[in-house]
Amino acid sequence: MIDKIKNFFSKNVIEPEVDTATPQQIASAALLIEVMVIDGNLDEQELESITGTLSTMLGIAKEKIDELITLSREEVTEATSLYQFTREINSHFNEQQKLELMTGMWRVAFADGHLDKHEESIMRRVADLLHILHSDYIRCKINARDGS
Repeated sequence: MIDKIKNFFSKNVIEPEVDTATPQQIASAALLIEVMVIDGNLDEQELESITGTLSTMLGIAKEKIDELITLSREEVTEATSLYQFTREINSHFNEQQKLELMTGMWRVAFADGHLDKHEESIMRRVADLLHILHSDYIRCKINARDGS
């Protein structure tokens, strides 16, 4: 299912020491995109937020990110569960990296100025699957909302 994303990364990731993206990078991108598409209303600010977050987290160029977003939207619609993505994160990310990802996801959710109930729901599910404490979940939300 995520073979298209893996192929995209293997062709397009700009990291001199790594030829292909790691599964956790792919999972990170997919979770950010899940937040972007969950409410069915793709806003320009959400796209800008996800582009910036992916650029920072994965180190890929904007034109490749645009292609990744298009490809990932197709893949996300085929996903049957968030578990396939969160499993990779749990296997490879430490607590701080999980919190950075959660904050990035909140930034995408807040980017359009409206927190949709579906966005908040997916954030809660991801936090549970990543074993993030509720207090840390709230701190990530506040940091993203306040721009910290």
